[in-house]
Amino acid sequence: MNGHPAAVAQAPTTADKVAFLSRPGNYPDRAANIEVRETHMSWVFLGERLVHKLKKPVRYPFLDFSTVEARQRDCEREVRLNRRLAGGIYLGMVALHTTPEGGLTLDDHGEVVDWLVQMRRLPAQRMLDAAIAAERVSAADIGRVGRVMAAFYRDTAAAVAMTPQAYRRRFAEDIDANAKELAHAGLGMSPSRVAALATAQQRFVAEHGRLLEQRAREGRIVEGHGDLRPEHICLLADPVIIDCLEFKRELRLLDPLDELAYLALECERLGAPAVGRGILERYGALSGDPCPAELTDFYRMFRAAVRARIALWHTDDDSVRDHDKWRARAREYIELGLGYGGGRG
Repeated sequence: MNGHPAAVAQAPTTADKVAFLSRPGNYPDRAANIEVRETHMSWVFLGERLVHKLKKPVRYPFLDFSTVEARQRDCEREVRLNRRLAGGIYLGMVALHTTPEGGLTLDDHGEVVDWLVQMRRLPAQRMLDAAIAAERVSAADIGRVGRVMAAFYRDTAAAVAMTPQAYRRRFAEDIDANAKELAHAGLGMSPSRVAALATAQQRFVAEHGRLLEQRAREGRIVEGHGDLRPEHICLLADPVIIDCLEFKRELRLLDPLDELAYLALECERLGAPAVGRGILERYGALSGDPCPAELTDFYRMFRAAVRARIALWHTDDDSVRDHDKWRARAREYIELGLGYGGGRG
């Protein structure tokens, strides 16, 4: 013996994991190419047939992915919840291991150092946002998405007991929180426009809050998708909806009209208001759940403020470089919201 302690392999860093997962030859299906995309909370690796998602070891007030165990639990939730609307797409979880030499492998041996969600890859041109951009969304597509969502809310999304007072109070509190953050000095938002949007929402809650209370009283609150945007909807013969908001259950507890109004807002932002409106109307016709315009307009106002707030979160992320883009996006949402509150112009 030479008296020197044995070298201890360093735990792989996130950069090590991303570099490994970016190389096609490291996957069992031997993908020819891997596209790498970074989001606020994940790294996504797209092969020809399969997609793998690695969660970042981040911690925010609304989630904690800082440990391997926490990321494993979230991967489990993501697969389970997304199988409600995309059962054949979410294949399961894959463990990332270390090799005896200190490298990384997707083979089933060695110490588990992280977890990946594994999905089938969907055709990019059939995602609703791409179809909107290409002006290729048909009336049949709109009807099929409305049918899928009506069936989801009827048969799969579990109803949640919530008192009318609690439901109304949640909006009042969130409206104030959104306005406070949007008005924060240095974020570049117009104080008068932010205030106008908040005032319009507060006025609705004060004058028409009974409509919110009625939704809760009728048992309309469900555990929904939570992030129903065009880029998450694939217009197959049987549409599938991916990427639900899995990390915080409270944010999935909502009114179907709220969730579909959110989708309508996003379709309008992309220049296709008739698409979102058509899906809402199809849902209403199939479910027998009326869509009062003043309520869905309020939901769109509220969601616009939420999306503006989320857009500004990107300016506090060191990995995001184009902060001006996200400030402009936040202003766009504020103006969209004001359009439903009588304050555009």
